[in-house]
Amino acid sequence: MRLMETINRFLTLCGEGLQVTAATPAALPAVLLLAGFAGSLVHCAGMCGPFVLGQVMSDAERPGGRPYSEWHRLAGAALAPYHLGRFTTYTALGALAGGITAVFASTELFGGLSAILLVSAAGLLAAQAFAMTFGGTSPATSLVTRVAGPLSASRTAVARYGLGVVLGFLPCGLLYAALAAAAGTGSMTEGAIAMSGFALGTVPALVAVGWGGLIMRRRLRTAAKWVSTPLLVGNALIMLFLASQRL
Repeated sequence: MRLMETINRFLTLCGEGLQVTAATPAALPAVLLLAGFAGSLVHCAGMCGPFVLGQVMSDAERPGGRPYSEWHRLAGAALAPYHLGRFTTYTALGALAGGITAVFASTELFGGLSAILLVSAAGLLAAQAFAMTFGGTSPATSLVTRVAGPLSASRTAVARYGLGVVLGFLPCGLLYAALAAAAGTGSMTEGAIAMSGFALGTVPALVAVGWGGLIMRRRLRTAAKWVSTPLLVGNALIMLFLASQRL
């Protein structure tokens, strides 16, 4: 009996905590930041990891036999232009998604529309948590990778920025979830901010892949089994609370 009371009390506290978290103005960007981090451990590291490793290896093959120091390796793994390109695409898509739904923001329909979008985002995050991926072999994926191919062969900062911009369009369930949530804001500014949080969340895992190579890529996949699932499920629950507030 005491065990059941303890469990009920714990669940009540969790529910209250989720409601408080969902009520804060920065809730959605923070949720997408964590979602980007959790999902990138297994998904982004696998999908974009080869492009990251290709850039790092290209930098390692320095012309003229010049030494490749530890500082160069760490700086090369950061790939700032590439990540800035991805940040640009994700932020622009967030602004577009929020701008489209902003048309309905002043209508009575917006509350229901926003709730539906947030519930859809929660469902996609939950699906991602349990390794149900979407869009990995779509025609759009093939098109994006073909366009990215020539850019990935270049060492220039402009080309790597362009590569990040292009790869930001790679379709996947994680991106769909983030965009659905951004669309639920009904604001270009809030949609852009929400997606900028998502973009920042995906950076650490890809930097780790660039620094540690294939070994780190495999380790991230192992860690994801223990880290990604609870984080994504928790983020999905917060989105459901956000959806309930729109109704």
